[in-house]
Amino acid sequence: QLQLVESGGGLVQPGGSLRLSCAASGFTLDYLNIGWFRQAPGKDREGVSCISSRSSGATNYEDSVKGRFAISRDIAKNTVYLQINSLKPEDTAIYYCAAARHVSYNRCTLDARDYGFWGPGTQVTVSS
Repeated sequence: QLQLVESGGGLVQPGGSLRLSCAASGFTLDYLNIGWFRQAPGKDREGVSCISSRSSGATNYEDSVKGRFAISRDIAKNTVYLQINSLKPEDTAIYYCAAARHVSYNRCTLDARDYGFWGPGTQVTVSS
């Protein structure tokens, strides 16, 4: 059964860092693209980063997190990570990982419509 479980969220001060994990089961990371999304109170769900199952693991980042966030994967552990650094209060959100609806040979996207399997989310709160 396809399943995604996030972990690693928490309360951090501005400028701090966290490492979020997305443990996948029921499929392998060379089969479906994985995306990280976030949703803050009162705002739409926003694509943050993604990593491609094909395309040599090509990645993509939303402009506001470029240079601060880094996505990676451990094929052996079937886990995707999102290192989030230099955190700002506006990064506060529930962070979700998601698997694409179908196999793609193209670079992953940050469009939530391309993803059909979602984890329950992990809360990241950035506050002093």
